[in-house]
Amino acid sequence: MENETFNADIIFIEGLKVIPGSSIPAFVLLLLIYIFILVSNIGLVVLITMERSLHEPMYLLFCNMSINDVFGATAIIPRLLSNVFTPITDRYIHYIDCVVQAFASHFHAGTSHTVLMIMAFDRYVAICNPLRYATIMTNKMVVKLSVGAWVAAFISVAILLGLAIRLTRCRRVIINPFCDNASLFKLSCQNLLINHIYGLGSAVVILGSSLGSITLTYLRIAMVCLSSKNKVLNSRALQTCATHLAVYLIMLVSCFTPMIMHRHPEWADNGKVASVMFHVVPPVLNPIIYGLQCKDLKQRIVAVFHKNKVMDGKCKGTNLPQITP
Repeated sequence: MENETFNADIIFIEGLKVIPGSSIPAFVLLLLIYIFILVSNIGLVVLITMERSLHEPMYLLFCNMSINDVFGATAIIPRLLSNVFTPITDRYIHYIDCVVQAFASHFHAGTSHTVLMIMAFDRYVAICNPLRYATIMTNKMVVKLSVGAWVAAFISVAILLGLAIRLTRCRRVIINPFCDNASLFKLSCQNLLINHIYGLGSAVVILGSSLGSITLTYLRIAMVCLSSKNKVLNSRALQTCATHLAVYLIMLVSCFTPMIMHRHPEWADNGKVASVMFHVVPPVLNPIIYGLQCKDLKQRIVAVFHKNKVMDGKCKGTNLPQITP
């Protein structure tokens, strides 16, 4: 009886199919990507935290995005790395671990949308109501909005996974590269109507809210910029908005690609890769896009690296020019 209970809690997960000869390159590539995600995003958070000149709403919201990207990548990539050298027939995961991974992956996705909506609102106030920006987007307001974004995503995903956990299981096989809500409720032979309705409804609400609000916000910003005579400010405003839109479009493509591919059985393996890309591509590109496009942030990054070179030069006895931060 104990063995039957134990076996029922052990789930077989197919994961990514890696050719034996490609195991090492795949492992190295994934590891390098994961290290880059950690270093770039955590470095961005540390830089913004330490530099008082960057303690502004926009940069504090960047911290939300970076922390969420590190969280999402950590939920997926380490287990993929551990499975690279494991034969497909020996890839197992405990049911509780599978639930935790599913919660983390959906929580990362939901938070990405809510944080981007707040960032769009921040840019809207800064460009359309610049005189009121300092009174509206205070640090206290940013904290409230950030907490609201994380809590909203948490509650939505908690209900989603709660509906899946309540089901009894009659299967033990997951063909996806990692655990998600659909994988969990497909393990059951019960009526899944409620799961499908809530899952589809929550996805429509989150995607619809983010897509609608961001589209309307940036359309309004574009109209204000086009009607203004200050070409310099218009250029900077449109450049900032273009950065945020690029990040959002990347996230949407990464989100919808696996949905499209999973509808075609012949693309099943490609669909697995695409689903992993949602947790890999945005975390890699976000710090690069923000770091290169935000002038103040780019200047501080350059100053930090230059300062480190100066300190290295002093240690070696060289006379490198110093800069004032």
